[in-house]
Amino acid sequence: MFTKRTLVAGIATAAALTLALTACAGETSTAGAGGADAATATSLSSFGTLADLEAAANAEGALNVIALPRDWANYGAVLDAFSAKYPGITITEQSPDVSSAEEIQAAKTNAGLDTAPDVFDLGLTVALQNTAQFAPYQVATWGDIPDALKEASGLFVGDYGGYMSIGYDSSKFDAPAALQDLLGADYKAAVAINGDPTQAGAAFAAVGLATVQSDGTLDDFQPGIDFFGELNAAGNMLKVDVTTATVASGETPVVFDWDYLNAAHKADNKNWEVVILPGTGYAGYYNQAINKDAPHPAAARLWQEFLYSDEGQNLWLAGGARPVRADAMADAGTIDEKLFAALPDSPADTVVPTEKQSTAAGTLLGQVWAAAVN
Repeated sequence: MFTKRTLVAGIATAAALTLALTACAGETSTAGAGGADAATATSLSSFGTLADLEAAANAEGALNVIALPRDWANYGAVLDAFSAKYPGITITEQSPDVSSAEEIQAAKTNAGLDTAPDVFDLGLTVALQNTAQFAPYQVATWGDIPDALKEASGLFVGDYGGYMSIGYDSSKFDAPAALQDLLGADYKAAVAINGDPTQAGAAFAAVGLATVQSDGTLDDFQPGIDFFGELNAAGNMLKVDVTTATVASGETPVVFDWDYLNAAHKADNKNWEVVILPGTGYAGYYNQAINKDAPHPAAARLWQEFLYSDEGQNLWLAGGARPVRADAMADAGTIDEKLFAALPDSPADTVVPTEKQSTAAGTLLGQVWAAAVN
């Protein structure tokens, strides 16, 4: 069962059940005190010390990130804090609103160029489908991260998470008390999901939530797909990409999204409210990974070290997300206790897909999603 403030316990339980182009540029070789190449370093200790890594990253002087909207889980503050800590490293924020799948495509398209993304932020399904694109790396705080939330060699690692929720404009709608409420005439042309579930983790999770709220299980996402087919047939589904602007303007007045993303829209729309539906909840983490062809391999690894540091983890918390190291930080007294205590209560019954379930669901969605909602 999930605790009030962390997703870790439930995820560990679930896992235990199964288990734009410019000229080409050569990669700068950056080495640690022991002569290790940053591009092949699998941990901080294999490279040298944190000071060695900082020096190597500063020598590279650049970091390319992709798909990191500044209003997503407090990423604006995260990016700014890294820049303030390492002013010698210029961050290029590429295509902030693309999907997890498009991140991988950008890496492949720009392979060998100095514009290729150095790092990724990915939903689990896309991460599982693209492990050949990642370089293994274990951050210094590796031991604090539950085994269920990290690929054993560090190819991808969970970082921050939350619960799938429904955000809505309370000046136009009452809070939905059940999933089926959204099929009613009151929600005509009003309900959106955050992206395409075959490509985006948040949208994938929306189908997962609809599945378990429709008496299905995560072994078969068909009930969730059927629900969105019904929603579309009723004329209630909006095929609009959800952004801060669409919520602020009222273009997307009802939105399936992670609780921490929906909660952030309160700043854009004073009438915006968030509900986690009663019954079974759906939770998940986003994963960090390093591009195996990163043009700035030391900066990529330094970015990871920052994200999994106490400072980085507390920045997720400030964005309403649950940091992966929350339990360890609480035990060590390094977590922001006020923010930690302010997180909303977790559903009593929560599910998290295993790797096997995520892979199967991704395959099914690729086969039938487009036909179901067209």
